[in-house]
Amino acid sequence: MPAVRNVLVVGGGAAGAAAAILLAEGGVAVDLVDVKPDVAAIGSGITLQGNALRVLRELGVWDKVKAEGYAFDTLGIRAPDPAGTLVAELTDIRTGGPDLPATLGMYRPALARILIDRATEAGVKIHFNRCPESLEQDGDTVRVTFAESGEEQRYDLVIGADGIRSWTRRRLGIDCEPQPVGMGIWRTFTKRPASVTRTDLIYGGPCYIAGYCPTGEDTLYAYLVEAVQDRFRLGPEESLATMRELSLAYHGPWDEIREQLTDPARVNYTAFESHVLDGPWHRGRVVLIGDAAHSCPPTLAQGAAQALEDASVLSQLLLTAGSVTDSLWSDFTGRRLHRAKTVVEASLQLAAWQLAHERGDVPGLMARVSQLVADPA
Repeated sequence: MPAVRNVLVVGGGAAGAAAAILLAEGGVAVDLVDVKPDVAAIGSGITLQGNALRVLRELGVWDKVKAEGYAFDTLGIRAPDPAGTLVAELTDIRTGGPDLPATLGMYRPALARILIDRATEAGVKIHFNRCPESLEQDGDTVRVTFAESGEEQRYDLVIGADGIRSWTRRRLGIDCEPQPVGMGIWRTFTKRPASVTRTDLIYGGPCYIAGYCPTGEDTLYAYLVEAVQDRFRLGPEESLATMRELSLAYHGPWDEIREQLTDPARVNYTAFESHVLDGPWHRGRVVLIGDAAHSCPPTLAQGAAQALEDASVLSQLLLTAGSVTDSLWSDFTGRRLHRAKTVVEASLQLAAWQLAHERGDVPGLMARVSQLVADPA
């Protein structure tokens, strides 16, 4: 018997949608609210490691994800020279198991749409353009008042999956805000040249990293990581020109990618930030998962994977525990905190080495994280 009968999920990203699907499939009545008008409206590409794919298979969406995305098992390292010389091709660990690819790239809004459609199919009641205004815990329930309408509902549990700027986290009075890492990233989503069949990374040149990831038969996203600057006031045309200029230092497939850098609407710039709530992620009958509880720079491409794992573990515990107890929360903290914190710290270490222009044991660190996440959460 599930530990809860009805749940509110705040946030319709990967963590929120996944938790909603699993709980609804287990017989729990689930409402999902998201402040955005459409959860699939924003984003470029996303890199999903095998442990993320393992959870997507658990959610029943693997076949659709595989059809929409682009799977591969190797990582290329190229030199920042005039030829973009390939200096190494590494075989990635299949962290989701031998029957799943090591990595899959896909268009982020496509993944969001697949998850939301699956949640609807599972019986989740989804409300966009809706957000809570207040949370009041009263014994074994949480009274939620929604903005604008003033409607009140009671839930056995509220799951805050509302991202790095989590309203839920702040409403709980948790003082754990993301901190700047010192890097900014240019991203674009464009056509895939036939020469791009996996992620390749170039270290050095005017940027710390120049990389790309195929996201489908005809698409890819490409990115340039630099020391963070005040680029946020640039208009679309200026942003496009800046990314094109930075990309001129990189060659090989980058020469083909640069030819496709023509649409200002496809270019965006964000700063890396990171945080981890170092302790229990719940307060009473409200719990945080995904970027609301932890975030990291995408140097290990584990952000979505860790969010999906949060949802999987929390749902499993809620569907089997019978009641919400201290033991349930202890189990959740024990299974998730160390793992997520290790990934955050490793991602920050990679960024720190790059910022300091230190060589560091990058292969060793990446191998240790891969071994950790290869074991199911």
